[in-house]
Amino acid sequence: MAKQKESDKNIKAQFSALRNLPRFFGLIWQTSRPLTLTNIGLRLVKSLIPLAMLYVGKLIIDEVVLLIDMPNPDSTFLWKLLGIELALAIGSDIINRGITLVDILLGDLFSNRTSVDIIKHAARLDMYQFENPEFYDKLERARRQTSGRTALMSQVLQQFQEIITVLTLGAGLIAFNPWLILILIIAIIPSFLGESHFNQRSYSLTRSWTPERRELDYLRYIGASDATAKEVKIFNLSSFLANRFADLSHRYYLANRKITIQRAGWGVLLSSLGTAAYYAAYVVIALQTISGAITLGTLTFLTGAFSRMRGMLQSIMNRFSRITESALYLQDLFDFLELEPSISSDHDSLPFPSDIHEGFTFENVGFKYPGTEKWAIRHLSFTLRAGEKLALVGENGAGKTTLVKLLARLYDPTEGRILVDGIDLKKIELESLRQNIGIIFQDYIRFQLKAKENLAIGNIGQLNNIEGIQEAAVKSMANEVIDQLPERYDQFLGKRFKNGVDLSGGQWQKIALGRAYMRDAQLLILDEPTAALDARSEHEVFLRFSELIEGKSAVLISHRFSTVRMADRILFLEQGQLLELGSHQELLAQNGKYAELFHLQAKGYQ
Repeated sequence: MAKQKESDKNIKAQFSALRNLPRFFGLIWQTSRPLTLTNIGLRLVKSLIPLAMLYVGKLIIDEVVLLIDMPNPDSTFLWKLLGIELALAIGSDIINRGITLVDILLGDLFSNRTSVDIIKHAARLDMYQFENPEFYDKLERARRQTSGRTALMSQVLQQFQEIITVLTLGAGLIAFNPWLILILIIAIIPSFLGESHFNQRSYSLTRSWTPERRELDYLRYIGASDATAKEVKIFNLSSFLANRFADLSHRYYLANRKITIQRAGWGVLLSSLGTAAYYAAYVVIALQTISGAITLGTLTFLTGAFSRMRGMLQSIMNRFSRITESALYLQDLFDFLELEPSISSDHDSLPFPSDIHEGFTFENVGFKYPGTEKWAIRHLSFTLRAGEKLALVGENGAGKTTLVKLLARLYDPTEGRILVDGIDLKKIELESLRQNIGIIFQDYIRFQLKAKENLAIGNIGQLNNIEGIQEAAVKSMANEVIDQLPERYDQFLGKRFKNGVDLSGGQWQKIALGRAYMRDAQLLILDEPTAALDARSEHEVFLRFSELIEGKSAVLISHRFSTVRMADRILFLEQGQLLELGSHQELLAQNGKYAELFHLQAKGYQ
């Protein structure tokens, strides 16, 4: 009873998944209307050809039998029939190739469009979603649909094509012997139910193993990647990674093998039932021919029609299972695209102030990362004044980077609020806010792109502004690095692509700093982006930075106090709370935690 309920539930889920198809074909229609219409038109013509060829074949055989018994046969009509059949055969081949061509073109366009949609939608989502493993499972399943589901389009259109063909052939069968249709239905239903059951089980297995499959992809990547090659060699990780991959992949293999073996066994049994039913129908047709009830041509037509209908119905039923399985997977894509960010612009959002007058104000701000109960920041109140350079100081985990993320509204405060010139950041249009804030994080990305593209990432709209890119390179001293490259600004950075040149940590950081100068932002934030530079180079970078952003607000994060002291004021964070705030001299005079750490670090240089 429990198994019966589970089977009913599986079949129900498969039929329910068909609700995804209208939306799916809506996306295909939007991808290319001309190609979609061409595909449908070709398949409609193709669906009528099998009946036409069978009927012409019947006429040919009957005509041959007739001519055999005639004393002076006239074969003119026979040659016309053969010409028609030849034309149908050539036309069918041409249409098949046309369908294949359109399928490939439309499938590629749809795959590209879906990938673009996923990239754009992912950019709208909140930071906390990217830090959630369940989100990554959804993202991984959605990514797999961009290529895997292009075949679904061909399957559904092929399904409609063959259904039309079956209906036309069925009409021919009914005209001669309605009982053949009943035998045909009995022949295919068991196989269809079996395929539906095992397709659902395969989908359930694949879905439940999404985290493990993502781990397999990760192990495959870190086990053979230029980014991890040094650590893998130095720490002899190859055996550990290979064994872990082998263990996990084998467990997935065993789970999948069980379903595959059961599917094959039941498939043989159910297929044999269908074959037996087919030959039962064959016997009926043969007996009718022997008794003279039908002609030899009609025998050929009926056996051909029955054989084709059986094959097509079997194909339709099996394809239906594959379509519903694909439609189940398609739900993963739609689930991802339906995710909505909690941080977005309201319809009545205000533009970012053209010139900041008062600055950014934190009013009793507190923040907890989603899924945790620990406060990353609490009871934080201060003002970053217009045109001020504020340094953030504190031990690792004190909340410095969290503060910066809140300032850029990558997160919203759990309590309290952040204002700019008296306006809550939540009321500022999000794109306008991001355009006026430039950030270089400590974990900046080393994009495997051209040097000019790496710089232009700071303001990608200026990608073709080579003068602006060169100016940013000079400001960040990245020009010293780029001038030494074989292709200078057109040089690919990193080793992923042919002729790419990798850089040292310090060289990469100068490239990343150049991104900050690409954006004409009112607030610039450097979150320890110079950690790979020596103390002298970092001091020079920050000194240059201070000169170049005169009149703009800035937030600097660094563990080197020789650099921090250049800021107008220093905010010392401890366990997410404001401990001290003031200029370098004021904090030294207070003789508090800042002064203690400053003198401690100064001793290290003596």
